[in-house]
Amino acid sequence: MKITRVKLTRLCRPLEPAFAAAWDPVSRSMFEATLVTVETDEGVCGYGSGDTMDGFENFDHLFVGKDPLRILHHVRTLETITFHAGKYWPLEAALWDIVGKVTEQPVALHFGGALERIPAYASFGELKDPAAYVETVLGAMEHGFKAVKIRMARDRIEQGVQAVAAIREAAGEDIDIMVDLNQMWRTSGDIAPALDLMSVRQVACRLRELGVLWLEEPLAPTDIVGARMVRAQTGMRIAGGEMVRSLAELAQLVDQDAFDIYQPDVVLSVGLHRTRFIAELAQLHNRFFTPHTWSNGLGLLANLHVVAGVGGGPYIEFPYDPPGWTPARRDFFLADTLDIESDGCLAVPSCPGLGAVVDFDAIAYYEV
Repeated sequence: MKITRVKLTRLCRPLEPAFAAAWDPVSRSMFEATLVTVETDEGVCGYGSGDTMDGFENFDHLFVGKDPLRILHHVRTLETITFHAGKYWPLEAALWDIVGKVTEQPVALHFGGALERIPAYASFGELKDPAAYVETVLGAMEHGFKAVKIRMARDRIEQGVQAVAAIREAAGEDIDIMVDLNQMWRTSGDIAPALDLMSVRQVACRLRELGVLWLEEPLAPTDIVGARMVRAQTGMRIAGGEMVRSLAELAQLVDQDAFDIYQPDVVLSVGLHRTRFIAELAQLHNRFFTPHTWSNGLGLLANLHVVAGVGGGPYIEFPYDPPGWTPARRDFFLADTLDIESDGCLAVPSCPGLGAVVDFDAIAYYEV
């Protein structure tokens, strides 16, 4: 079997005006997608998505004519490209989709098959006032979620703490709450200083009293000593790693015991094959692997198969923030929308590959 073509299809489903004002320009870009289609001479096609793939056309010749099942060969090639250009890991997801289809097995089985379903947490994208957050969380609970994650802006800390307190009072102890400070994730041009260590420590203490399960990206990415200090002094679990872009850096973070929860996104960080190593390394250190999954349904599926394969958890991130950000909008180019079951769990598709069914009519309509 040989790869005959790697096709990139740019897609965009514009956000309705009623919701557009609530999302900043970078967040609105989430409503765009690049579908990666890997075609073979035997008619088996694999699909992946999760990043723009800008500039990949200069490197597709490194894959055409090669055996798609030689995953490690392609991973090493992608790593050399990452050094010079962009993050093209959605291609690897498409290759794993082919592997699963050829072997007639879900990709998760190739990574160990530890789980068939995993609890999901609703990951909200908008910054809201406390009352609006309470309404959103209660709606998520009605949908079946047993855990939620809210965003907290570093220039609106008091509002964020009040939101957590309001959520806890309204929802009781029946839901896990996580908080993302997003100190490692910056929009282009954002050079404002991160919160200092003492401020983060104070916030972590207050959130710990409210029963927050973990605090995500509380400090600048290089402040590993600070992250460990916050954990030791407050008892708060610390999550991070979504912005790390190399296997060596991720392995070093685990070795340094930087976090309690490691979050590399397989289609943004280091791919499925390499992330499996980090997930198992974290588990050997008695830490959690719960990847960042803020992309469309194909990106979510790629992460789901790795989490289920190695037995990660305790949750998988599920982008969800209606009415602006719903499973149907997120998965607008897929025939089957990915959603949780009534008990709050996300099931691994039992069909071969990643389990995504592409809606070619939608692709034709939304292609740009």
